[in-house]
Amino acid sequence: MDYENILIDTDGSIQTITINRPSKLNALNKSTIEELSKALQVAENNNELRVIILTGAGEKAFVAGADISEFAHFAVEEGKALSKKGHHDLFNRIDHMKTPVIAAVNGFALGGGLELAMSAHIRIFSENARVGLPETSLGVIPGYGGTQRLAQIAGKGRAMQMVLSAEMIDAATALNYGITNKIVPLEELTEAAKKMAKKIIKNSPVAIATAIQCINANYTSGVDGLAFEINAFGECFGTADFKEGTRAFLEKRKADF
Repeated sequence: MDYENILIDTDGSIQTITINRPSKLNALNKSTIEELSKALQVAENNNELRVIILTGAGEKAFVAGADISEFAHFAVEEGKALSKKGHHDLFNRIDHMKTPVIAAVNGFALGGGLELAMSAHIRIFSENARVGLPETSLGVIPGYGGTQRLAQIAGKGRAMQMVLSAEMIDAATALNYGITNKIVPLEELTEAAKKMAKKIIKNSPVAIATAIQCINANYTSGVDGLAFEINAFGECFGTADFKEGTRAFLEKRKADF
């Protein structure tokens, strides 16, 4: 499939999807969101792929935000539809994928860019990363999960501070807030993401997909996370991966998932 705004590189069971609009600092427009949604759907249905890495082209930005020119003239119902479609097509899709998604954040991740990174399962930042949710300075609020995921990840107080002040924070502060898992020099970012991916690949893809569901269950309204875990734990016992994993442990060899 041909894309205009993203690049796809597959290295064995690791696929890197690069948002490729460097002249716009990789800002998210409708077309880019659609392409990302399609590419992720294809990747999710490819059993050969075990980890997906999301990053931005160039050295300045992961995603510098949404393309404001596309919605500056919107009315109320259009704004609601824009947010709902974004949640459904991209941000919630990533959050609930069975294939782990690593966001390799190179430079600015503002507004929709930080929301995209927060929807990933793991985040690695380059040292020059700068992140924030500046929407209140435009008379609007984060509309792609920012108010919810930032509070879940960094805590209510820090989410309030960042959203209400519209401030931008550096990578070290983001690490302190728990927004990123790790900071590396920019030139080491790609390799650091792949190194993390290779650690994940060693483990059972069935167990990983189940673990993602269980962790997400704790943040899903009306779902008892512990009860969900109990059931999912039991279901693991009926899988081929469980049989291979336990057999390999007892035989003192590496499991072949």
